[in-house]
Amino acid sequence: MARVRQRGTRAEIDLRKVLHARGLRYRLHVPLLTKPRRIADIVFPKARIAVFVDGCFWHGCPEHASWPKTNADFWREKIETNRSRDADTNLRLDALGWKIVRIWEHEDASDAANRIAELIDAHKKNGTELCR
Repeated sequence: MARVRQRGTRAEIDLRKVLHARGLRYRLHVPLLTKPRRIADIVFPKARIAVFVDGCFWHGCPEHASWPKTNADFWREKIETNRSRDADTNLRLDALGWKIVRIWEHEDASDAANRIAELIDAHKKNGTELCR
């Protein structure tokens, strides 16, 4: 498990390339909460948009998740804990006025970038009130 990347995954890099090519500038791996510590993969601070790129296995993707047969109880608890933490993060950040975008690793980077760009455009047109 030590070899599993938490940063710089293929899905994250692909998304970053598309966002950058569209002229969108962002910050990487920003801790948005300190206790408990939660770090967003990609952040647009002015628009208050936090992007999380979730792995299908680790976060229990409804389309691609598989439940291992070996040590099944451990893995089920691990994945369910990740899901609970994701939901808690969403609630906490929403309460602080952040828009949360969750992207599955299997999603097309261009489609994901479109979703993010729409939120940023809406923020620019309507100001910060839309992003709350």
